Amino acid sequence: MINKNHFCVIMAGGVGTRFWPMSKTSHPKQFIDILGSGKTLIQQTFDRFLKICPKENIYIVTNQIYKSLVLDQLQGISEKQVLCEPCRRNTAPCIAYANYKILQVNPDANIVVAPSDHIILKEDIFTDVILSAFEASSSNDWLLTLGIQPSRPDTGYGYIQFDKNITCKKDNRIKKVISFTEKPRLEKAISFLKSGDFLWNSGIFIWSLKSIMKAFDKYLPDVDAIFNEGIPKYNTPDEENFINKAYTVCQNISIDYGVMEKADNVYVLASDFGWSDLGTWGSLFDIRKKDEQKNSVVGNNVMMYDTKNCIVNMPKDKLVVLQGLDDYIVVENDDILLVCKKSNEQQIRQFVDDVKTKKGDKFI
Repeated sequence: MINKNHFCVIMAGGVGTRFWPMSKTSHPKQFIDILGSGKTLIQQTFDRFLKICPKENIYIVTNQIYKSLVLDQLQGISEKQVLCEPCRRNTAPCIAYANYKILQVNPDANIVVAPSDHIILKEDIFTDVILSAFEASSSNDWLLTLGIQPSRPDTGYGYIQFDKNITCKKDNRIKKVISFTEKPRLEKAISFLKSGDFLWNSGIFIWSLKSIMKAFDKYLPDVDAIFNEGIPKYNTPDEENFINKAYTVCQNISIDYGVMEKADNVYVLASDFGWSDLGTWGSLFDIRKKDEQKNSVVGNNVMMYDTKNCIVNMPKDKLVVLQGLDDYIVVENDDILLVCKKSNEQQIRQFVDDVKTKKGDKFI
């Protein structure tokens, strides 16, 4: 039987710029079946947490413009479970908002906070890991995060350094966190892997409501105070107006920088459940099936000559002929064609900025 104190907050407000042109402001990647599985990323995430939390205990935090998409794609959830932000203010305000909504329902809540667009290949192991983390967070005043054993010196991920000498007695996978490092240079990432005491930061957090609210009160009191003022208005007709005003004055800050990097009760649970944050076309390439030339292709009529190590995403029946490419991203969506070296995929964000400046919002 699923524990009624188990809650989940799914963060689904991002635009997914690095997946342009497939992901656009009007329809970002979390609402796309990017793997061709028959389910969008947010649907997969929601289904994953149904094994851990009662359906009514799963909250989605998203932008106001995506409310209808969330309700359309996640059948059976109520409007009160969709927390609509009027603008983007990063992850700390998003979590503070969810804290106060959950507080009114269950002050004894144990909460997992997760992005809506991650890939988990080993779902049964993931479920066991979250349940183990819940057990730890319910009996300790800890802020837990899930760490992934790094397989390569990736410069696109954040890293968590843990203390090899301080381990949870009940679960030796849980380690005391020393520090966080965001997207290091290659040389540093290589040294992290050699040291053996670094994990990738998955961006998935587990804590009791009491612990995270205590942390906000201590480390982000201004943010906490803003949402505290809304206690009489949550789950009433006045909530939307209150939130719209709150976000105009709320600080733009991540939970990592605002709380996790400052708190002294942060622990990491070392995990391996086939995780990818699916942040870039390259990360999608890593998990997709490939042909003999190591090309990953979506599209029924793609013909390739002397082409290898490419990720190609084309409309279903469009005829495309590619010759002489090595290590490229080739993507078409609507009226946009992107051809970019995989090694330069971090520039896609800049491409989007340039397109917006020179061509307007139509293409983004």
